[in-house]
Amino acid sequence: MKRSMPSNEQVEISSDDSSSSDADNDVFRKQQPNDEPPLELSDEAWMYRRAKSYQDYMKVIPIPTIRGTVIPYTSWMGLGSSIKKIYEQPLHYLTNLHLKRLDQERLGHEDENVSLDMIIHPCKAEASIWLIEEVHRRTSSPHHLAKLWTADPMYHAFIDAHSPKIY
Repeated sequence: MKRSMPSNEQVEISSDDSSSSDADNDVFRKQQPNDEPPLELSDEAWMYRRAKSYQDYMKVIPIPTIRGTVIPYTSWMGLGSSIKKIYEQPLHYLTNLHLKRLDQERLGHEDENVSLDMIIHPCKAEASIWLIEEVHRRTSSPHHLAKLWTADPMYHAFIDAHSPKIY
């Protein structure tokens, strides 16, 4: 194993408690080589890093296994909102998009004005959301998320901002 050669550069260290921040900055500058410019990421790389971070975060949030309440709801987005409040955790970006699409698909149907909890039992509807959520949390590609986010400047509207309580 090769060892690095000791640096011939001297660094001043002061034992005086009243040392200024300029002296600290000088020491820091002496230790940092200025040969390389800071790394700049492209927009695509930046978006991928955000999507990867988001996906990693969503993977660690456990899906609730105990569900003790029946949630009345009139729309899929309404049910999703109630789930977020009851379980104090976000739903995945893709799950939020899915719920929006389900509501849009009802437009023009003969039962459009009928409350959804009269058509689909609330327990079944909630269970279906958690199944979809689990798929999105565990299997979504950060590349796919980054591609969707790049195409939609309003993607933030479907990312839940609050932090979950992890039990």
